[in-house]
Amino acid sequence: MSDHAANPKLAELVQHMLAELGEDASRQGLQRTPERVAKSLAELTSGATQTVADVVGQGVFDEDCSEMVVVKDIEFYSLCEHHMLPFFGRVHVAYIPDGKIIGLSKIPRIVDVFARRLQVQERMTVQIAEALQEVLAPEGVGVVVDASHLCMMMRGVQKQNSSTTTSCLLGRFRTDPRTRSEFLDLVHAIKR
Repeated sequence: MSDHAANPKLAELVQHMLAELGEDASRQGLQRTPERVAKSLAELTSGATQTVADVVGQGVFDEDCSEMVVVKDIEFYSLCEHHMLPFFGRVHVAYIPDGKIIGLSKIPRIVDVFARRLQVQERMTVQIAEALQEVLAPEGVGVVVDASHLCMMMRGVQKQNSSTTTSCLLGRFRTDPRTRSEFLDLVHAIKR
């Protein structure tokens, strides 16, 4: 259950939008739609009012670990800032610790900070990588995002089977071909 409240001004705007679309906002199925839309938009854009520090909290720990940490298949949902239509998919994140590790649940929370706002996939990918770099100062960070965009599927070119992949590689993931290759091999490994 969401704790996001409906913004009355936004609900009023949705009611006007329904009227402009030729809908009767007083019919049974639409009577509460303005409030529901306002509440869902508040939830879907809640990342804009959060910071990485908010979601990481005390979740960074000193640890003598230097092996790659990979969290795969973090599902996300976002809104395209160009059409306000959803895009969604999976994020794969890796880092190589340099004396600090982060609680594993904090990585999906960082993803949500940037996904839950009006966004473009390219920027979101970089923001996730840079946030981990700032929080941990690791030897490297790798982020790959694969997403489907309803703005391409439902309107415009209407290509339902297309997806978009973006990546951001920092530190050793950018400079060391073996590290980059290991990460990408792990991301593409078949689940068993």
